[in-house]
Amino acid sequence: MEQIAVGLAALGRPAYLNLGRDLPVDRDVPAMRAATHAVLDDAYRAGVRWVDVARSYGRSEEFLGGWLEERGHRDVTVSSKWGYRYVGEWRIDADVHEVKEHSLARLREQWARTRELLNGHVDLYQVHSLTVDSPLFTDAPLLDALAGLSADGAEVGFSTSGPAQADAVRRAFELTVAGQPVFTSVQSTWNVLEPSAGAALTEAHEAGNRVLVKETLANGRLAVEAPEPVRRIAAEHEVGPDAVAVAAVLVQDWVSVAVLGPSSTAQLAANLAAVRVPKAALAELGALAQDPGEYWAQRSHLRWN
Repeated sequence: MEQIAVGLAALGRPAYLNLGRDLPVDRDVPAMRAATHAVLDDAYRAGVRWVDVARSYGRSEEFLGGWLEERGHRDVTVSSKWGYRYVGEWRIDADVHEVKEHSLARLREQWARTRELLNGHVDLYQVHSLTVDSPLFTDAPLLDALAGLSADGAEVGFSTSGPAQADAVRRAFELTVAGQPVFTSVQSTWNVLEPSAGAALTEAHEAGNRVLVKETLANGRLAVEAPEPVRRIAAEHEVGPDAVAVAAVLVQDWVSVAVLGPSSTAQLAANLAAVRVPKAALAELGALAQDPGEYWAQRSHLRWN
């Protein structure tokens, strides 16, 4: 399971925009912590050794830090992100759940808190949802500070969102400080409905950068509202449609790590069944690609619940 990570976006807070979340009836902090630890335990037993969190994923860093300390695991790679602040106050019906700010002050504040909650166990620290209009690209002090994180033992990366992901990927990997690249890792959305960043991610991989893929299930759409070809392939191989969607990511030779976002141990097991889907069965899924603008417009209308 070296190519798989578990992300805690759906478990670190009571509300998220994924379809088909399978959560405790009572989404209080103890219940969500217990659900998170159960998923992490099953993932570890299955051989998964990477966990992805973020400052804006509610208490995800806290839950992960506590799990690592309690279990004593030292062989888990941890990636987190900065740039969004969680403001949902543990409410499902909050008007706003997170606020974005790419600034030096936000980096310093969130890096300190991330390291505190994870007991310094941070292998990769990523700019959260970097877009081509981010002020980061022209903020020299911020870029200097990012480049300096390597002194604290962290690799520096960025994640992307939106229909112009490819442009953000290419522009970000051009950034340098003192002649050295600022970033060596990227985490982008790629799935059978939204593969538009594929060429840019291939270029990043060929240049020696790490490529993580997020939203492998299109925020649950490929599990709950799977297109007919996905459902048919799933039936043929006796897996769920989610496994087919994950398999379509894993067969891309430029993918370093596919980030899964299960909200229960049952969903984790269903996702991990992707290894039973042969590559030859996936060829027809290329025809499912949507226009990026349409895809992201639909995503923007998903409801936090």
